[in-house]
Amino acid sequence: MKAERQHQQDAAGAMLRDWRQRRRYSQLALALEIEISQRHLSFLESGRSMPSRDMILRLTEFLQVPLRERNAILIAAGFAPAYRERALGSSELQQARAAIAQILTGHEPHPALAVDRSWTILSANRAVSVLTQGAAPALLSGEVNALRLSLHPDGLAPRILNFREWRSHILARLAHDIDLSADPRLIALLAELKAYPTPPNATTMRKVTANAPAIAVPLILQSREGPLTFLSTTTLFGTAVDVTLADIVIESFFPADTQTAAAMVKLMAG
Repeated sequence: MKAERQHQQDAAGAMLRDWRQRRRYSQLALALEIEISQRHLSFLESGRSMPSRDMILRLTEFLQVPLRERNAILIAAGFAPAYRERALGSSELQQARAAIAQILTGHEPHPALAVDRSWTILSANRAVSVLTQGAAPALLSGEVNALRLSLHPDGLAPRILNFREWRSHILARLAHDIDLSADPRLIALLAELKAYPTPPNATTMRKVTANAPAIAVPLILQSREGPLTFLSTTTLFGTAVDVTLADIVIESFFPADTQTAAAMVKLMAG
């Protein structure tokens, strides 16, 4: 029993230390922020002391540890999970599903989609079909990954006019997601995306002038109505206490110019 308790202390302490280092805090800096002694924090991380449930929640809240990983630390320390994980289709998340559907539908005629932490598409509005037109059926069946679909040579890649710039943006964002979550699935996805070839004649088409400086990386996509230029925004459930809901992100694409706005109306009507 004593050995099992020590194993729990070691495991929980190592996980807390990993997240502190991931967030680039020294023991002293974190201890000052949490208002405990550096000695106490050192004992917790080394396994010499067992953190209480409240201390784990306090530390992980400050370090912005994802809910899924907070549960993992609690379980490692021998405590019950603090956050429930319901299936998105469950009755408990009916209101959340309705909110997602309202956001997606309300954004038409422009594309919007909801993805989970692994960038698997959970739901999308009708306008997303404009983005995915011409993609290989295999990339659009089963669990569809939005980033794989975007950069795969049989996906959107041949139609992205500023591919090099968009690829750099996608890889940087995925690397940021990995830094925040330490998710091994995202690490594998990043390696996969980096291995994809660059389409022939890929160029950078970001238009920057002194009078109109760039404010974000656009997605410039070829269509039968000419180039479509979008800026994307991200929406999430900032107060979620359910693991599934906390992982959901809504990506909305806004027209960056009047030509794109007009073209989307025509393409959706067609």
